[in-house]
Amino acid sequence: MSPHTAMTATAPAAEATVRKSSPGAARGPRRRTGRLRRVGLPYLLLLPALLLELLVHLVPMVIGIVMSFKELTQFYIRDWSTAPWAGLDNYSVSVDFDAPVGQALLHSFLVTVAFTVLSVGLCWLIGTAAAVFMQDTFRGRGLLRALFLVPYALPVYAAVITWVFMFQHDNGLVNHVLHDQLGLTDKPSFWLIGDNSFVALLTVSVWKGWPFAFLIVMAGLQNIPRELYEAAALDGAGMVQQLRRITLPSLRPVNQVLVLVLFLWTFNDFNTPYVLFGKSAPEAADLISVHIYQASFVTWNFGTGSAMSVLLLLFLLVVTGVYLALTSRGRRTAS
Repeated sequence: MSPHTAMTATAPAAEATVRKSSPGAARGPRRRTGRLRRVGLPYLLLLPALLLELLVHLVPMVIGIVMSFKELTQFYIRDWSTAPWAGLDNYSVSVDFDAPVGQALLHSFLVTVAFTVLSVGLCWLIGTAAAVFMQDTFRGRGLLRALFLVPYALPVYAAVITWVFMFQHDNGLVNHVLHDQLGLTDKPSFWLIGDNSFVALLTVSVWKGWPFAFLIVMAGLQNIPRELYEAAALDGAGMVQQLRRITLPSLRPVNQVLVLVLFLWTFNDFNTPYVLFGKSAPEAADLISVHIYQASFVTWNFGTGSAMSVLLLLFLLVVTGVYLALTSRGRRTAS
């Protein structure tokens, strides 16, 4: 047998020997494929949620921005894409505070700011006080916790429509208690019209929102070691000093997120004033969400209403960005 024939016959055997001696070379492609599957599986599972987010939020947002640059009225509602372009006219009308449209929008904005500040502050204060109170062990604490969460668990319509009946002028529970039983007012008050409508709206908002603050703060309190309070008590620190030196500083990251979420929810709240007052809210409780609804679906000027919505979006983005920048700078300074 020639040398060439011998080399040809031994080549497959040598290749098989190399494959057997190096199993990692065969498992390399399989290992890379498994790694790609593990890395890509989370993104694949998130894909349906991302697509739904795109359809539910981003697509209507883009359409609303496009509508804000059009002269869209009831005459073009059948096919809004045929409405003529208005450029920045809708925005100029909205921010012209010398004109009736701009003045009404500015008044609604100021009412919404006052309402949001008071509602968020009271929700945080009541929720924090209730959460701190619930830290101590006593009989019936579990039942009381469940009762505290009832306003947050109720559907918005069922909760607010109950308050509508309670605020009735002639046979409402609020006037019955304040006027008939306690005698705090000279005559029954109108709560759903006039200046008292702001108080009624604020009451319902706080009643509905403080359990959420209570739930978040109570969860944050679970992460504070009890040894800190025991050591502070041994050093002579009272309840107020423990609250100032231990509880509030430890809850700072939780409160930063909580205040931001409450602010965004309250400033954009539409369900509460709409169910409480209907399509036409009183001037004292004219929140900007209902005002934009009226500008769009009552006067049938969807271009101006879309411009107001875009301005509201820009305002919330700016406030959120400034708030996150300030809070992150505070965390870096504290660390």
